[in-house]
Order: sequence, then structure tokens, then C-alpha cells
Amino acid sequence: MDLVIRNAKLRKEKELVDIAIKDGKIVAIEEKMDVNGSKEINADGNLVTPSFVDPHLHLDAVLSVGDPRYNMSGTLLEGIQIWGERKPHLTKEIIKKNAIEAIKWEVANGTLKIRTHADTTDPTLLTVESLVEVKEEMKDLVDIQIVAFPQDGIYTFEDGERLMEKAMEMGADVVGGIPHNEFTREDGVKDVEFVFNVAKKYNALIDIHVDETGDDQSRFLEVMAKLTINNNMQGLVTASHTTAMHNYNNDYAFKLIGILKRAEMNMITNPFDNSVLQNRTDGYPRKRGHTRVDELIARGVNVSIGHDSIMDPWYPLGKGSMLQAANLLLHTAHLSGYDQISDLFDMITINSAKTMNIEDEYGIEVGKPADMIVLDADNEMDAIRLMSECIYVIRRGNIVATTKPSERVVTFKGAAENIDFKIRK
Repeated sequence: MDLVIRNAKLRKEKELVDIAIKDGKIVAIEEKMDVNGSKEINADGNLVTPSFVDPHLHLDAVLSVGDPRYNMSGTLLEGIQIWGERKPHLTKEIIKKNAIEAIKWEVANGTLKIRTHADTTDPTLLTVESLVEVKEEMKDLVDIQIVAFPQDGIYTFEDGERLMEKAMEMGADVVGGIPHNEFTREDGVKDVEFVFNVAKKYNALIDIHVDETGDDQSRFLEVMAKLTINNNMQGLVTASHTTAMHNYNNDYAFKLIGILKRAEMNMITNPFDNSVLQNRTDGYPRKRGHTRVDELIARGVNVSIGHDSIMDPWYPLGKGSMLQAANLLLHTAHLSGYDQISDLFDMITINSAKTMNIEDEYGIEVGKPADMIVLDADNEMDAIRLMSECIYVIRRGNIVATTKPSERVVTFKGAAENIDFKIRK
């Protein structure tokens, strides 16, 4: 074998197993296999899972915080204004350099699948061109999907439709939209309808920034759900953010979630950005700035977590950790129930793989690509609680990142003790 992982703890399994990898694929998963590997890893009872998946990221804006100025109000609208001021000065070199660096951050934190949005409202489409090149250059390290994303809206400026189509011709994989940012309700509906028409033309997936506002009258999600059903696109359509749903009256929200389930839509919540950008003008009491995650999960809707921003005009922090995103959502969305913590881990792994429509090549199963991680934790709760390091990140059977967990020593009454914050039973 090219690589054998010994004593691996798989999710929902009691016994430890060995995993054998050959030619980039998993060829066997058994207890105590009598095989040798050119390389071997002893997982030592730690959790081994498929790599993390980040289904919502803006690689064209990462690592740009403070350029040309900081977002002093912390609002979504000021972030968009700053991005607009920065766009005329962007170069391919800057976009690619920052994007590649952020990708490496995510890989070091265990993410090997990324869906990124590329702004199509710059007439040069420099962001799209740059990220198409990044996708090709980084393909041996990470799988990337690119969304043609009209940051300023499709109908708020000239040639919005043409630029979206051109972005698809240049190599974008997914069609995006932003109906709540259009001038009128009518243009917002037109935005969604255009996205579906383009997706059918290019046989592409859909991922729309929708109702990313605290306005309880922003209701474009229902339009997406209807068109998904009418076009038989169940499972192929994603709604990102949907923060307005938090403020809908409960009767309407109940009806809407039922339609979302019928449409088999994928939902992405983005804890970092949503928690700091939304409901800034509420005063007190201040609503939480995310969608109805618990209710969606309870009704069987597929929900994923995205990182969204890494040090850009919308969110000044972040290091590309999906475990950190899950940890934050646990607190802001009241997901601390025992079963809910397992749901959170699903939201950065299998749920996000479903959102990206890559389930056939995702998972720790014989015959699938060997894209997996070894965590410094033996269960999902500890992984999220400790925001555990990825001791090993494995891409197609090759070890592409390693981390040595920190050592903390407390000396008391002459005795030194290593502290790792884990409970021994």
C-alpha cells in the first residue's frame, strides 16, 4: 500500500480500524489489517473523517482587510462600499496571491473542497479570470467550484446579464445571484428567474445570496423554492445566508420551510459574517443574525456551514477553520444539545458535500478518493469544543499538511503535568 492509517476512529463506529490507500484511493477498511504501507500513520484512536468542506467563501476578497480602509460600522452595506472602492485597483497578481494563501490556510485546517464566489460586476471580470486560474493551479491540493456572483446585483448597472453569461463561458461552475440587492422587488424576482435560465442553459448548479438582510419583508427565497420545483432541480439549488428568515413571523416561516423541504434545497449559513453584519441597527434587544438553523434541520432540510470571509471588508478575522465556524454557530444558534453537536459536524462535512453535489467522490469508503483528515480528538464533540488541530491532512493518499498540537505544562507542588483539555474516562 502507498499509505496505511492504523487505529483510526471513524464516526459512529465503536471499533478502531486500519485504512489502506493505493493510487490515491481507499482500497480497504478493516480491523488490524495485515498489510504494510510505504508510509504509515498511527491515528492512535483519534477521529479520522473525510476532509472538511467549505461551501461558501469569497476568495477574490480574502486577506484584504483595511484595503483601502476598514469597515468602521461593521455593516454589510459598508463592506460592499469598501469592496467597490477596492475593485478599480485590483490586479490579477493581488487576487491570486491572497486566494492561494487563504487556500493554504484552509487546507492546513483540514478543508480540501471549496466553493468560492467570484464577483461578476467588474466589467473586466478580472476576479473570474483570476480564480479560474487559481482553480487550475491548485487542483492537486484542493477541489474548487466557482460561482458567478453579481455582488452589486444583475440589474443595478449596465450589462449585468451579459457579464454573468460571460463568466459562465470563462469557466464558472455555478450560477449565483443577489435578488435582495436589486433596486426593486420586481428586479429581485427577475434576478432569480435569470439565474435559473442561465443554469439550465449551461447545465450548472445554482447558489444564490438571498435575503441576506434583517428585513422581514425580503422574501425571495420563496421564489427560488418555486422555481426549483417547477424546473425539477431538486437537490441542485442552494440558498446562502437567508438571514431575513430569522425575522419572519412564525406562521410564514413554518410554511416556507415545508416548501424548502419539498424543493430539496440546500441552505448555507455563514456564522462569522452573519453574526457580526446582521441586525446592526436593531438597538436592544438585538436579534441573532442567522437563519433558522435548528428548525430547518428538524424539518429535514440540508443545512451547511460556510466560512464566507477571511480578513476582508465584511469580516476582519478568521483563519480558515471550519471547526471554529461550527463552534461559533453552536453558541449563536442554540445548538448545544447532544445530538445537535453531531449535526454541526455533519454541516461541515457530509451536508456540505451534498450542497456541492460531490457525494459520489466524498467519504471514507472503499473505492473513493483518499481525501481525509486525522484530528487531535476522538469524537465530534471534542473536535468542535477544542477546535482541534488536524494532525494530518491527506489528499489523494498524499500527506499534504501536518500539525503538531500545542503542549501546555502546568507545574504545581513540584510536579509538571501536561494539559490537553481532554477528559479521561
